[in-house]
Amino acid sequence: MSATDSMAVVREYICAFNKGDLEGMAAAFAVPSLILDPMPPHVWGGPTAAEDWWRDVLIEVEHQGASDLCITAGEPLHNNVTGDNAYVLVPAVFEYKVRGKQVTQTGAVITVALRKLADGWRIEAWAWGKGKQ
Repeated sequence: MSATDSMAVVREYICAFNKGDLEGMAAAFAVPSLILDPMPPHVWGGPTAAEDWWRDVLIEVEHQGASDLCITAGEPLHNNVTGDNAYVLVPAVFEYKVRGKQVTQTGAVITVALRKLADGWRIEAWAWGKGKQ
């Protein structure tokens, strides 16, 4: 597998996130997996990390009055593949609305560790580095 292939699953995950497609997001993950995010409780791990994190995202979105969540990924700053492992660092812009007001978070990064399994690359862990609003 080339470095491009590992980035493909990252882009598929982001596309599923932008659609609010939990099934698509979960399909991008290895089991178990780990998510680190600025949103409390900050760490989700285990066989349902993606689903648990999304559940908490939906709770936070409702609490904040947020909508229209959208991540735009840039070209990877790092896309290192060593055998069946990959490390990808991607700059991102996160846009959403809070009670109808547009918010744009620039300078964010998503750091992703992947593993090549029998059915292809899967995310083992990701961490979101919050940018400026």
